[in-house]
Amino acid sequence: MKSTDLTQHPPRSPRVRIRDYAILARAIDKARAELAGKGGEYHYDCPLDRTLFTFKGVTGEEFLAQVKRERSDEELGIWLDMHGLAKTPEEICAWSDSMEGYCLYNNLEKRPSFVLECTRLGLNPARTTLFEWLEADDRASFSVTPARR
Repeated sequence: MKSTDLTQHPPRSPRVRIRDYAILARAIDKARAELAGKGGEYHYDCPLDRTLFTFKGVTGEEFLAQVKRERSDEELGIWLDMHGLAKTPEEICAWSDSMEGYCLYNNLEKRPSFVLECTRLGLNPARTTLFEWLEADDRASFSVTPARR
């Protein structure tokens, strides 16, 4: 299995779904990069990854053990289907849809830092979803010249 070098490019968007799980492709990229020592500024088992793991009732450590076995994306999705809390395809889709529409602006505790981050990126915090913000931040992180990285 090819490792992901997140010092050269960002992980996949959290919108990319594997077996209808949002966030999973991104978590896989970060896990593979961490195992290869190429995580850069990205962190595996971060709060975003943990939203997926909590939804399914597995831990980041359990999932990382499966990534270490060099499973494909599809195999990792199947493993997630079969472990932790049982979820119907409808529940998975509804959860992924809700995550895709989630806006940190609505979280009063996180709002101030989210507003600052959105402002830095030229985004409207009241209308920007978490996923939109992550994608914009990824683009901004890799738009600098290699000499600055």
